[in-house]
Amino acid sequence: MVCLHKADFFENLPEKKVHCFLCRRECIILDSKTGFCGVRKNIGGELFSLVYGRALSMQIDPIEKKPFYHFKPASQCLGISTFGCNFSCLHCQNYSQSQTRIETRILQVPFTSPEKIVKEAIDAGIEGIAYTYNEPTIFAEFALGTMKLAHEKGLYNAWVSNGYMGKECAKAILPFLDAINIDLKGGKKFYKEVCGNANVEFVKQNIEFFHSKGVHIEIAYLIIPGYNDSEEDFKEAAEFLSGIGKKIPLHFSRFFPTYKMGHLPETGISKLETARRIAEKAGLEFVFLGNVLGKEDSFCPKCKNILVKREGYSAEVQGLGKKGNCAKCGYKTGIAL
Repeated sequence: MVCLHKADFFENLPEKKVHCFLCRRECIILDSKTGFCGVRKNIGGELFSLVYGRALSMQIDPIEKKPFYHFKPASQCLGISTFGCNFSCLHCQNYSQSQTRIETRILQVPFTSPEKIVKEAIDAGIEGIAYTYNEPTIFAEFALGTMKLAHEKGLYNAWVSNGYMGKECAKAILPFLDAINIDLKGGKKFYKEVCGNANVEFVKQNIEFFHSKGVHIEIAYLIIPGYNDSEEDFKEAAEFLSGIGKKIPLHFSRFFPTYKMGHLPETGISKLETARRIAEKAGLEFVFLGNVLGKEDSFCPKCKNILVKREGYSAEVQGLGKKGNCAKCGYKTGIAL
């Protein structure tokens, strides 16, 4: 018999229903059913996580792959994931994990405790843990258990997220969260039609929240031809971010056909360059191009000194002082070493 972990972030309702407020979908879940994410199940009027301890992947990655360019550059992290997601994006590159809703398959994954994950990271001699590949919000209890132990052992915690967590979840992870990369996927229409009737305003609220609390934040924007690739789209995203903090790194990534958008063309390089030009004009100081072979160095906005040299996922810190300031002119870059 499989022993399931009782979930947090829910309340009981009459007739054995539950209200899950882990994410902004706020699912009302009937007895024996799961929420939108497919991995939080109502059993007899109580909510349980099907994915607690079900670490589907555990692999060592450079932090640049997440992508984080200004958080612990050149470090390595242990990336963990489970099944499920609170989005249903038509272009998901990890759809085999994120869109799996088969309980028997989920529970076949061997149990891995938070203690084992932290030990794996320490034994590998790496600096931190990344909660990635599928949305970490939907395995928040598992992530939190791991994050607390990781901090006790001096490891960093970095989330790669769609930014759709509820307010209580955001507050719960805050004391143990060192960095978060949030997808800002497009505008209102994009979130409604491509992501499963989601609301971009909730994502923006969480971006503002984590930035205001001093969490290192970076933003990923995957450019999909014909969906979120207009100059107006780029300007809207860039001006929003610039209004929060001009040092927030923005990653414009190249789309390659996948999942239910396999019929679309890949993103042209000229489109990426246009996006970067618009974002820099809006005032953002660090704009990068992703999924493109080549070099993406970080330069000091003030004196143009090379701060971090990169080629692919390889990175080398060159022009930074101990506190992340430009070693040449002293400019405060916001890079967390």
